[in-house]
Amino acid sequence: MTARFVDLGTSLARMLLQAAGIVVLVFVLCRVVPGDAVDRMALEGGLTTQQESALRAEMGLDRTLAAQFVDWAGDAVRGDFGTSLRYQRPVSGMLATALPSTLKLAVFSFAVGLALAIGLAVAATMTGSPWLSGLVNFVNVWSIALPTFCVGVIAILVFSIWLGWLPVLGGLLMPILIIGIDNAGQIGKPLFEELREAATSAHVRTARAKGLGPLRIALLHLLPTALPVALAMSGLVLAGLVAGTLTMEILFGLPGLGSLMLNAIHGRDYPVVQAAITVAAVGLVVINALIDIVHRAVDPRLAR
Repeated sequence: MTARFVDLGTSLARMLLQAAGIVVLVFVLCRVVPGDAVDRMALEGGLTTQQESALRAEMGLDRTLAAQFVDWAGDAVRGDFGTSLRYQRPVSGMLATALPSTLKLAVFSFAVGLALAIGLAVAATMTGSPWLSGLVNFVNVWSIALPTFCVGVIAILVFSIWLGWLPVLGGLLMPILIIGIDNAGQIGKPLFEELREAATSAHVRTARAKGLGPLRIALLHLLPTALPVALAMSGLVLAGLVAGTLTMEILFGLPGLGSLMLNAIHGRDYPVVQAAITVAAVGLVVINALIDIVHRAVDPRLAR
């Protein structure tokens, strides 16, 4: 038991260090890139050199990187991400407005992908149908070969512009299905292989001999055996889910973190960019830590 807690603590510490490294890297890169929010405002409003210097001093952009980071990190730990340099609004409020849209897209996409992966894998295993097995392989190749952004562009051309069935901007159905199918391809293939191997085990053969139906065998004997694989793959998929969600928001004009971050990058709005990436990085750390805990709880091999 003690060893298990030590392993979990080590994993959590490692992920927290990774999140902190991402935050520091983004902070530095935001300031290394030529131009800042004052330069952007000067292009839009024709500021004089004296006015630009005064604005930089007012925003704290004339201080050293170390001093800026220490002040920002201290406030961020307390939940205060500062004020948007471009819109003069609290960044925390902007995040609170954008985050629900991102969470909705991410949760529904992951749920669709997991349901599709489990459904296809179980059906292909229990029926032995070569068509369903081929469909599992096809979805897997789809997720590997086709980037979600390219699929999104094609979907807009076909279903929004040519057929006129769905709106170009603001709709959730297409991005949910696109990300969901991509997730299903990554989870479904390993899950299918694990289920196919489990289907040949002694306890499954015994269940068949007792006359249990295919659905009961799948639910009571196959899925519990394959659950650790599904959890492990889900953890890997979550990292890509964040990137896919932000990309789909930009492509389909959804008011989430992706659109907020893109506008902030265009406007050199450092506090907004840093806050959005910090929230995404810490969210990934928390989710992966929870999945790791559940994975270790359901897989006895990891508890040793």
